[in-house]
Amino acid sequence: MHNFQEVRSEADIPERYRDTPVGELLRYHDLGAPRDRRADKPRLLIGMCMDSRKHLRIPDNFAFILRTGGANLRLAEFRVSYAIAVGGVRAIALMGHTNCGMSGLINRRAAFVDGLVEVGWSRAAAEEHFDRLASEHEIGPEGDFIRAEARRLRALYPKVLVAPMLYRVEDDTVALLKE
Repeated sequence: MHNFQEVRSEADIPERYRDTPVGELLRYHDLGAPRDRRADKPRLLIGMCMDSRKHLRIPDNFAFILRTGGANLRLAEFRVSYAIAVGGVRAIALMGHTNCGMSGLINRRAAFVDGLVEVGWSRAAAEEHFDRLASEHEIGPEGDFIRAEARRLRALYPKVLVAPMLYRVEDDTVALLKE
């Protein structure tokens, strides 16, 4: 169970996010706020999965977007730090999604290995590649991972607002994960 809060109206945006770039993201994506003007500069860092089923409805130049498998930013800390230190963002929307391929990754080992063999890898090399790296990329249950990653990022960047979120591929909405 993901334990999330849907955003169907302005009143559904928690007070701590309401007047922040996180609140703006929810207004644009879920509430259909007009996004006809290009933002002056990025106001938000969105960390989200590389999955192709997700598309955010936000203005151009509104956010830096880092896409990694499972919205796992552990291997992208330098880029996160850059967006904060040089880009000036003070809020992160950490956005996992339902039905993520990085959850339960071990169950995809055969498909992974077969896919690499199909494009020229030896079976042994493909198996070693998966076995060596899969544990770094396995996220477990999506909601649990995003909540833990949000706590980790808050500890690393204590003055940056970090919002754990869930993109629901079933209905193309974004929800806030309850903590």
